[in-house]
Amino acid sequence: MREKTEYMKAMLDLIRTRRSIRRFTGETVGDEMLRTIMDAGTWAPSGLNNQPWRFVVVKDPEVKRRLSGYTKYSQVIEGAAACIAVFLDVSRSYDREKDLQAVGACIQNMLLCIHYLGLGGVWLGEILNRREEVERCLDVPEHCELMAVVALGHPDETKGRGNRMPLEEVLIKDL
Repeated sequence: MREKTEYMKAMLDLIRTRRSIRRFTGETVGDEMLRTIMDAGTWAPSGLNNQPWRFVVVKDPEVKRRLSGYTKYSQVIEGAAACIAVFLDVSRSYDREKDLQAVGACIQNMLLCIHYLGLGGVWLGEILNRREEVERCLDVPEHCELMAVVALGHPDETKGRGNRMPLEEVLIKDL
């Protein structure tokens, strides 16, 4: 029982200490780590286990530069060691709302894995304003719809403790 308590504390600590990191050192992130991060994402739940997520890894500086032109957070993308563009494979979709939730869970798994590995990462959603241009830039199949870009690397900043509203303020009912 003690071991379960320690695992629970470690898991909650990981969740509570993860922060969005937007500045990186420039040090590379190895392919094995990138694969581990994406693998963690694939273990997210999805309706009917349809696993609707797809990824494009961007490490090439020229492709990152082009990608950065589609967002006001260009410096984050250009400064990242790698970016993982996350797509919804609409050809695998059976219920859009559930699939969007699944992709969100996938991204959260990846962010937690990034944090666990001692890296930093940030979920970039503003880039969706130019979704179709990003899809063309990355030359993805038509059935892949951009959901977010996760920029990651070795952190060049630290973030504070963070805060959340007390549970009493977000709990509607306890029946």
